[in-house]
Amino acid sequence: MSEAKTVRVKQIASGNGRKPGQQATLIGLGLNKIGRTRELQDTPSVRGMLSKVAHLVKVED
Repeated sequence: MSEAKTVRVKQIASGNGRKPGQQATLIGLGLNKIGRTRELQDTPSVRGMLSKVAHLVKVED
C-alpha cells in the first residue's frame, strides 16, 4: 500500500492583525505560533488553505 503524499508547512509570520479568516485558517492548519511546523496530507482542501495564507507560511513538498 502506498503512503499518502504529505507537505511540510512552517509558519513564518504572525496571524495577529490579519483578517479573521486568515487567523482561522492558520488554526485550522494547526499553526498558531511563528516557527511551528506541521506535516499535512497533500489534498486539494489543504492546498486551498495554504494559498489563502501563503504570505504567512513556508511550504516544503
